[in-house]
Amino acid sequence: MSAKAVRLDKLLANLGYGSRREIQALGRAGAIRLDGEELTDAGARIALDPDLPSRLSIDEEPLDPLPGLCLMLHKPLGVTCSHKEAGPLIYGLLPERWRRREPPLSTVGRLDKETSGLLLLTDDGGLLHRIISPKAHVAKRYQVTLARPLRGDEEAALAAGTMMLEGEDRPLLPVAMEMGDSTHCAVTLTEGRYHQVRRMFAALGNHVEALHRDRVGGLDLPADLPAGEFRVLDAGGVAAIFAGG
Repeated sequence: MSAKAVRLDKLLANLGYGSRREIQALGRAGAIRLDGEELTDAGARIALDPDLPSRLSIDEEPLDPLPGLCLMLHKPLGVTCSHKEAGPLIYGLLPERWRRREPPLSTVGRLDKETSGLLLLTDDGGLLHRIISPKAHVAKRYQVTLARPLRGDEEAALAAGTMMLEGEDRPLLPVAMEMGDSTHCAVTLTEGRYHQVRRMFAALGNHVEALHRDRVGGLDLPADLPAGEFRVLDAGGVAAIFAGG
């Protein structure tokens, strides 16, 4: 099956390179090249082949990833996923042009301002809903630092599937817990209720001092991805999200 073809100016506008008029000017100026040859007609139709970003350049820079983008971001502390809160946003960690993409990049779920770690973003609505759907059972693992030493009964309490959080009328699904030292543990959830980890440990009489997500499904946050940096996922990386739990 041949790749879908679109007008070049529409594609570049949707990727945030500017208005169609601005992109047409780039073409006339010789700034757009396909396979090394100037592409002066920005109204030309071009096939959306997977290798297009390696073949098409704008101002001698490779084309940005095509629609269907999924990336993992190492979210630092103090940055918010919500447009409604004050302060720096995670979108400010992305290239400025990417903030004008259409369809826009959206977070796959959220991490609160004081939680760090693996955050997924995509412009693919179908993929987003596949990941967050309860039917997918995509697990998420968090590294937890607690204010007070663990008593020893927390693992059984979380695994029972009977814990009720304040203000809710149905129990949590079972949560897997791995003990670390006296004030550290890892928990793996298959649901994502509001501030769930913090509220779970509050219900157990403790307080979460630090929270870091290091795995979503079978996708681990790479040790060599610094806080504030991101990496585009290839097909294997996306598949890994659904491969673990």
